[in-house]
Amino acid sequence: MTTTTDHAELSTEQVLQRVIPWETYMTTKLITGTSLQLLRRYDKRSESYRAGLLDDDGPAYVRVFVSILRDIFKEETVEYVLALIDEMLTANPKRARLFHDESLAKEDIYEPFIRLLWRGNWFIQEKSCKILALILSARPKKQHGGAANGEASNSKSKLTTIGDVLKGLVEWLCAQLKKPTHPSRGVPTAVSCLAMLLKEPVVRSSFVQADGVKLLIPLVSPASTQQSIQLLYETCLCIWLLSFYEPAIDYLATSRCVPRLIEVVKSSTKEKVVRVIILTLKNLLPKGAFGAQMIDLGMLQVVQSLKAQAWSDEDLLEALNQLEEGLKDNMKKLSSFDKYKHEVLLGQLDWTPVHKDSFFWRENITNFEENDFQIIRVLITILDTSNDPRALAVACFDLSQFIQHHPAGRIIVTDLKAKDRVMKLMNHENAEVTKNALLCIQRLFLGAKYASFLQA
Repeated sequence: MTTTTDHAELSTEQVLQRVIPWETYMTTKLITGTSLQLLRRYDKRSESYRAGLLDDDGPAYVRVFVSILRDIFKEETVEYVLALIDEMLTANPKRARLFHDESLAKEDIYEPFIRLLWRGNWFIQEKSCKILALILSARPKKQHGGAANGEASNSKSKLTTIGDVLKGLVEWLCAQLKKPTHPSRGVPTAVSCLAMLLKEPVVRSSFVQADGVKLLIPLVSPASTQQSIQLLYETCLCIWLLSFYEPAIDYLATSRCVPRLIEVVKSSTKEKVVRVIILTLKNLLPKGAFGAQMIDLGMLQVVQSLKAQAWSDEDLLEALNQLEEGLKDNMKKLSSFDKYKHEVLLGQLDWTPVHKDSFFWRENITNFEENDFQIIRVLITILDTSNDPRALAVACFDLSQFIQHHPAGRIIVTDLKAKDRVMKLMNHENAEVTKNALLCIQRLFLGAKYASFLQA
């Protein structure tokens, strides 16, 4: 028997070169005489000839293909019929509507494909997934959540419901994202299929319930090859579609989704990737704490930088303008400490009013303890890394204010090794820097004799 890996590398063209003994299947009553006639008419014919047959009698061919997949289990034959269907739908995706023809109302068109998804070989899984996604997307809208193929309520044989189909398919897609059957094609196939299906609320719901959102986030990372750019684009497309669905937004809020999207959009030159990320961030901006998070991550500057580039897509330019306006509105709503924190985290310090406002320091001094004194650590890093005299002067001044207003300010700043860095700046060529460095050192030494008492 051929190994799974060999099957994984099969192409549709290779499979379609096989000669299938249809007559034998009729002799053993696995297919009917009518099916044999249709297959003889269709098999090994030119694409234009087949197109005519499908135009004239498409649902009859669909019935034959589905019945073979239902009744025949020989792998080579299953692969062959899947390749025929794939070829037919690739040539014209609108033919997926044939599966929903009224004459097939009593046929369980989904069951064979759902069952084949879990078969061992990759060719069968990949083709079943692609075909299922196309058939599902083409179904009449009245079927949402209802029975497959307009099943009559008094039908004696129960057909696979749309709910079962979607649940089975989403389960398989999540399994591929966790542990792909094929090392290089499992994940892209699953993401491509999701990008097609997540347009539907019912699929979004199934995907969130299956805990699928967290499986997409690691795939959001800068891409260079054509293949990885397509995977990144389709992953971002999935996240954009999920950003319209409230329960998914809760998952996105607790993941590293926004930092990853911003990281990608900073470096991507691919217009379609930038567009879908900007549209996603625009959707998320008014929700929960996303606005504040984007501001903390410097998204306003990123948007302004993107606006300066020559994009041809008008939708993208409009979305960039809307996102910029939204971020500016969010900035206005931020508290004075949020604005201050934003300024520090970006390393863009200036003499904005809060720095010399003693009320600001008294009211917000405990906020400086957040994230293990993150703001103080960043101010000290600025002393080491910034070449901007204004930023250095403001950082020294802010450290002196922290020492003055926080009960353990001197100890904290000393423990974080700020003293030597500030001392170096006392010899800086800029007078504003030396003046504020001196002020900071004075505050540090002024209370030196109390340090042992405060530590006790």
